[in-house]
Amino acid sequence: MSGSFCRLPAALRQWRGARPTILLARPLSQAGGGAEGGEGVASVAGSKEAVGRLVRAHPVVVFMKGSPAQPQCGFSNAVVQILRLHGVSDYRAYDVLQDPGLRQGIKNYSNWPTIPQVFLNGEFVGGCDILLQMHQSGDLVEELKKLGIRSALLDSENNHGKK
Repeated sequence: MSGSFCRLPAALRQWRGARPTILLARPLSQAGGGAEGGEGVASVAGSKEAVGRLVRAHPVVVFMKGSPAQPQCGFSNAVVQILRLHGVSDYRAYDVLQDPGLRQGIKNYSNWPTIPQVFLNGEFVGGCDILLQMHQSGDLVEELKKLGIRSALLDSENNHGKK
């Protein structure tokens, strides 16, 4: 695995006792471990095959500005907070600000012009607005269930109903 690990601050880990294991990858241009076939950084990072491998590398993948611990835009922060509300702590996050080739490559791959972008089980879901809509409608709970992830909101609803 070519990513580096990043732990959330202790204050966030205390939330529901979870220990997030969010993986942050090196820039795609560094992920191959060297020059591959003499291709330049931009052509490697922008290739649909390389981006396709990234979106399929984990059940939940987010291309964002910044990291989950330090989002660099409000929309990326909103995606991180929605995932946190659902108790999704194990996901792959790629900082597109660290790799301009990846930033353009993911836009080309999904045919979606904005960041952040969320992929579930290798399939493009959308950006912040779509994830928020799915959260509000309850569809995100169902999509996570398909991935074998139980939403923490189900537990909080059960606990709330028992009081």
